[in-house]
Amino acid sequence: MERKIISTAALFGIFAIILGAFGAHALKKVLTIEQLSTFETGVRYQMYHAIFLLFIGTTAILSEKTKRTIFYLVLFGVLFFSGSIYLLATNSLTPIDFKAIGFITPIGGLLLILAWGVLLLNFLKKQS
Repeated sequence: MERKIISTAALFGIFAIILGAFGAHALKKVLTIEQLSTFETGVRYQMYHAIFLLFIGTTAILSEKTKRTIFYLVLFGVLFFSGSIYLLATNSLTPIDFKAIGFITPIGGLLLILAWGVLLLNFLKKQS
């Protein structure tokens, strides 16, 4: 499981850097300041969770079951949260209206919150 978690963390990090550079250079010319800020929020949260997964994959304080739970919460959380933000921020650039998927952004956010909650609960459980 560690290999999968760390590989996913690395891929999230790589793509966050690529998307951040793409936003700062290419999208800067075609998006409004508000759209660009929204896009950057997706990049920022993706990178935060790449680092979070790196920690999860390398820590010995969590069980394999807990690591697996956190991994899937973060994986789908980032895909839903950041992925939908990328599509919504660039909506004006495509003929497809992505506003219909806006409801998955908060679902992704909830999954990310749950991942951190699972970490907290497991840590507190081990401390008592």
